Amino acid sequence: MMENYTDIGASTPEGIKISRKSRELISALIGDRSPEDRIVQRCVIATGDQSVAGIMRFQHEPFQAGLRALERGAPIFVDIRMVQAGVLKKGHSSPIEAFIDRGDDLAAASLGTTRTSAGVMALQERLSGSIVVIGNAPSALMTLCELMESGRAQPDLVVGVPVGFVNALESKERLREIAVPSISTVGTRGGTPIAVAALNEIINAYARERA
Repeated sequence: MMENYTDIGASTPEGIKISRKSRELISALIGDRSPEDRIVQRCVIATGDQSVAGIMRFQHEPFQAGLRALERGAPIFVDIRMVQAGVLKKGHSSPIEAFIDRGDDLAAASLGTTRTSAGVMALQERLSGSIVVIGNAPSALMTLCELMESGRAQPDLVVGVPVGFVNALESKERLREIAVPSISTVGTRGGTPIAVAALNEIINAYARERA
């Protein structure tokens, strides 16, 4: 499988060669039995850390949920611009929007929260049926969990992998208790590389299916 692997993010012969070689090496270590394995592979490659494989968690068939959402052109909401910049723009028709752009300082101050959390609140009516990707802001994931628990928002897929020592672990544990398709990490580790890699692997699989 890996010798025929195509990454739509690799557009030059050398890039394709490197991508395939990376996949061969990582698949030998992690396995290549399922779409979830391929998401883990990409996250390990993105971080250069094989131990990342041990902290990835998948709930309620997130890969399939992501494919269905992309087929509908569902909007993709991300916590910060760094994640927005990393998400593949080709291979799908979903618009990508950052919470932080909608959570200005005045809104955050009035709500007594962060800009990303304020952005989640500002966009809550558009989150049902969307893909939400959070790699850096535990407060945004906490707010999203509150909206999901109360039935005010029901995304089709949540990639919740915020990094840090304040509410990062707790927000991901809370996410895993909700009946929503999700990809998360255990503990304090996470961040933009894992968040982007997880979604990009789903986008890549979607684009390859349609090719």
